[in-house]
Amino acid sequence: MGEFDLIARYFQRAESQGPRHAVVPNGDDCAVIAPAAGMQLAVSTDTMVEGRHFLSTVDPARLGHKALAVNLSDLSACGAQPLAFTLALTLPRVDEAWLAGFSSGLLALADEHGCELIGGDTTAGPLAIGITVMGEVPPGQALLRSGARPGDELWVSGWPGEARLALEAFRGTLAPPLDGEAFEAVRLRMERPTPRVALGLALRGLATSAIDVSDGLLGDLGHVLRRSRVGAAIALGALPISAWLAARPPAQQHDCVLAGGDDYELLFTAPATRHADVLAAGQAAGVPVHRIGLVQADAGLRLRDGAWGAEGPQGAGIANRWTSFDHFKSS
Repeated sequence: MGEFDLIARYFQRAESQGPRHAVVPNGDDCAVIAPAAGMQLAVSTDTMVEGRHFLSTVDPARLGHKALAVNLSDLSACGAQPLAFTLALTLPRVDEAWLAGFSSGLLALADEHGCELIGGDTTAGPLAIGITVMGEVPPGQALLRSGARPGDELWVSGWPGEARLALEAFRGTLAPPLDGEAFEAVRLRMERPTPRVALGLALRGLATSAIDVSDGLLGDLGHVLRRSRVGAAIALGALPISAWLAARPPAQQHDCVLAGGDDYELLFTAPATRHADVLAAGQAAGVPVHRIGLVQADAGLRLRDGAWGAEGPQGAGIANRWTSFDHFKSS
């Protein structure tokens, strides 16, 4: 099968299928898209490489889903509505069964969010997937990393740490190991994450800053603190611990929640006066949100071993021994 036959069979949509945001769709040297009148374009790119970002044994439909999900997660952290994406796919060989599964997972998620595949490229080489996604957001309403202010509450969505638990299960480092039900549950969170698009949209005009948790909660929080020129305190007792993590030792719980990547949850700040509104936004989006910390004027991150109290995070301070994932430092 040649390159253009491959594209036509697995990635070319019929005219009646999917959204139509492109003025000039896939098939020319460039696609042309037009955001709605008065909207701004939000653009993000991610690359996934076999052996670095995913295991060779992953189900191809789940891989297709995740490849787009991690990009939609960036749009959600910006409060942007998905519009379209391009796909650059490097394949070691043409495997039609793999391509059928990959494209089905990819395009199902695209249709779920009205995000149109408008172009890309295919080439031969080690398996790698590059996606550039585009969304739209009203002027002045994009969520940024630079807006956190002292006194804001710090929130995280969902149940971070489960993807890291799955990774450790694959590595064989867990003692005792996960049972079958627990392993399948956290494996699904690692291989088929849910982009929090609806929550990102609900946080427009409410959150003061946001980032998606891809490389670890504390590491990604550091980006917000640096860009906003503020510090923060986190109450370890306020961290969300899923049922699967709750069965693990406390040190392992903290390792997974604070430093485990691949969650694609939203970490965001909002004024304390909007606490009820944040809870309502999470309920409207169908995802739990958890207050875990407080933005402070003094630079740096402070971890407290207690719960949330009348004046914010309580308890004794503990050293931050956790680091986030770095592509050029991690083995």
